Amino acid sequence: MVNAVISGLGVALPPSVSQDDIWSGYFARHHTGARLALARRIFENSGVRTRQAAVNPLLEDVSTWSTERRMRRYQVEAIPLGKAAVSRALEDAGVSAGELGLFAVCSCTGYATPGLDILLARDLGMSPSVQRLFVGHMGCYAALPGLGTASDFVVARNRPALLLCAELTSLHLQPASTRTDIQQIVSHALFSDAATAAVLTPQDQHPSGYAVREVAAITDTTTADHMTWEVTDLGFRMGLSPQVPSVLATHVRGLVDDVLARHGRSIADVDGWAVHPGGPKILDVVQEQLGLDDAALSASRGVLSAYGNCSSPTVLLVLDALRRRERPPRRIVMLAFGPGLTLYVTLLEASTLGA
Repeated sequence: MVNAVISGLGVALPPSVSQDDIWSGYFARHHTGARLALARRIFENSGVRTRQAAVNPLLEDVSTWSTERRMRRYQVEAIPLGKAAVSRALEDAGVSAGELGLFAVCSCTGYATPGLDILLARDLGMSPSVQRLFVGHMGCYAALPGLGTASDFVVARNRPALLLCAELTSLHLQPASTRTDIQQIVSHALFSDAATAAVLTPQDQHPSGYAVREVAAITDTTTADHMTWEVTDLGFRMGLSPQVPSVLATHVRGLVDDVLARHGRSIADVDGWAVHPGGPKILDVVQEQLGLDDAALSASRGVLSAYGNCSSPTVLLVLDALRRRERPPRRIVMLAFGPGLTLYVTLLEASTLGA
């Protein structure tokens, strides 16, 4: 069977801001006493050193904006960001926009109709017959079911597909009245903005890249309330239970072992790990449960430090970091987590003609 191959990746980022500056110049002003000390520790221990913000609170405070106003700004900021990421991915793959059979978009931070799928398909010259898919509210793991859907399309139709993940979490800065809540402090310390795009092509047409061998998932619905993303009158509000790492600890090893076993592999056969850096504790749990050394998760920790948690684009940022190494890995396991609680895993293998 001909596999789908990730033959191109593209990244687009808004302006960067340092974690120290955003703490001292904005968030520190909204805490006092014991909460100030706690919030400072959370920011300092977040693993984030710089992040990107389409809307920088040091320059523009959107915390009192209505959801309607935030959604209008989403369109203004997300369209050029998505266009840049898609254009770079197409160029990287050597594929023209007109060749695409499917254009899938994942985003949980903004909604409008016509949406990014329609407007970017128009602006980038995709065919009027291109099929479009918009995936919302899957959150941080959305890139992996997105890859799975795009991969299935490529295999079934023998045509290229493109996945765009675009998130602007900076638009959902919560009002001061909520900022003493620990879950909001953690969210404000971690989340960032980015857009990433991946082109998938039939292996016999574009043999170079990473073949998608399998996409699998497990959802623990008994913990559905541990991670939430609520639409409020003042933007979208994140709920993030401190129990999330323990739920991941229960399920991640079994899921990874099962997928690898179906391909006659084990953890020892994997030389690349693209783990969504939801936060330092999540990476610590994954490392411990899978028995990995520090080097295995260095790309994930590096992305968290440089970019923060950008929701759905983040795991593709880690994949991009891995493939740019002097010696890119041969076999990669991608892991991402989100509402449900849901764990997604994707197995990739370096592709050559005839593999």
